[in-house]
Amino acid sequence: MALPRAQKVIVVTFGGGARDEETFAPEGQQYIPHLLNELIPQATFFTQVVNRGILGHYVATASLATGVYETFNNFAPVAPHSPTIFEYFRRDLQRPASDAWVIAPSNGFNRIGESDHMLYGSGLGAHVILPKHLLNTALAGSASNYEHLLRDNYESAVQIPLSPSAASNQVDLHALAKIMQLSVTDFLAHARTVSSPDELSIYIAQQLMRQLAPSLMWITLHDIDIAHSGAFSLYTDAIRRSDRLCGELWSAIQSNPEYKDKTTMFILPDFGRDADGDAGGNGFQHHRTGDPLSRTTWMMALGHGIRENVTIDRMVEPVDLVPTLGSILQCNARFASGKPLPEVL
Repeated sequence: MALPRAQKVIVVTFGGGARDEETFAPEGQQYIPHLLNELIPQATFFTQVVNRGILGHYVATASLATGVYETFNNFAPVAPHSPTIFEYFRRDLQRPASDAWVIAPSNGFNRIGESDHMLYGSGLGAHVILPKHLLNTALAGSASNYEHLLRDNYESAVQIPLSPSAASNQVDLHALAKIMQLSVTDFLAHARTVSSPDELSIYIAQQLMRQLAPSLMWITLHDIDIAHSGAFSLYTDAIRRSDRLCGELWSAIQSNPEYKDKTTMFILPDFGRDADGDAGGNGFQHHRTGDPLSRTTWMMALGHGIRENVTIDRMVEPVDLVPTLGSILQCNARFASGKPLPEVL
């Protein structure tokens, strides 16, 4: 096994999309006190991240993870076609599987950790943990009222059977409990106290940090996608929760000697949501128009090697993330179409 590495990278995406109006615009800052007051002062902040790809959550997150605008059907049970950052990292640096992890929502994300690229894939990807799937397993047959935690977003109306190979990189409940040195009972006890799958995702991330200290971890928070229900209060509550969880994760990084002063963290939405005045959309509820508000978001980077309290107003793209991560981790993101961001290197 290769020698342990000091550099750590954690990526947090706001799956479900969040508009500037409910985040960094003046009227939205009430929903993000932790990002605004605690993290931004320590960060380099990009104000114009423009997504030119397909505005579906799985395909957009796959694009973030590959540095290429993926074009597959958002509802299809397929792997990304271009290599992921996890594969670049593990292959180039000869890292073990225990050093790269993805924690993601269950709807289709089970294949995001590894591409079908002929030169990569095939066991070189990240372990994938699906908290909703774990909850479903843990609560199977119990007389509980936690079904709302397991309910995917509006996309779950489309159900496509997965091939057996699609789940090959997933971690099941018992394996995860063993890895984290927890009993299934302990895991279930925590699962039954959370208010959302995102809460459980951050709990799992912190346990992985304590037990395995992986160098590369990717967390997709997805509660914000409740916006598709049409309830603005639920949408903003989810933004508040994502904001708080990002603050908690950063605090966990600072309190863990394996991560403190060694970790670079990136936070960004996968894309935005429709403008209120666009006749073709439904405002915050959807992201179907492809208008500027649905495509333009933000990104912050903070931690090891990052300049503090810096704002970058030039336009960048989400596909620039993977080449930037490659530069930080010292691996070659050779098939990515984006460019490394010099402001954080």
